[in-house]
Amino acid sequence: MDTWSAAIMLFLIMDPLGNLPIFMSVLKSIEPKRRQVILVRELLFAFVILFIFLFSGQSVLNFLNVGQETVSIAGGIILFLIALKMIFPQPGNANALAVGEEPFLVPLAIPLIAGPSTLAALILLANQNPDRMLDWSIALGAAWLVSAVILMFSNVFHKLLGERGLAAMERLMGMILVMIAIQMLLDGASQYFLHATGVQHG
Repeated sequence: MDTWSAAIMLFLIMDPLGNLPIFMSVLKSIEPKRRQVILVRELLFAFVILFIFLFSGQSVLNFLNVGQETVSIAGGIILFLIALKMIFPQPGNANALAVGEEPFLVPLAIPLIAGPSTLAALILLANQNPDRMLDWSIALGAAWLVSAVILMFSNVFHKLLGERGLAAMERLMGMILVMIAIQMLLDGASQYFLHATGVQHG
């Protein structure tokens, strides 16, 4: 996977367009000036958490003695499930805050930006090509930056696309993510069978 393919995958998983209504709902009772400060803070929190996982995830996998094929198959399954949620969204949102209460880390930074699926994808990238950490850092930075711009200008995007437009965009992104997930799953399965066959012949 090249750098820009990884960036597109991470952007799709972060799903900023799908998260727009939740962000707006969480922040609607807070005054506009303070809203921007909170949004910048939560985006920076998520940025730090994402990079920590990108660079420490491999060490965790090594400690657990988890193979690359396992990570690829598990990553494919997780992405597939998150893509299904994007295509067939459930009613309700992640807003569990009292009116006027400021979000801190949860739910904006985690899990809406730095969610489990994004963290799993970062671990997968680092595990598959640990010698390309600069590429993965650029991909993550690009995906985060585009997501941040969309969320910072949430009112503009919401007016431009409307509820139906946002829903349609999220379903389209979900369809693309399904294809990425299935490819990841097939890659992991083929690597596993090649490895298993090699062991048998050896």
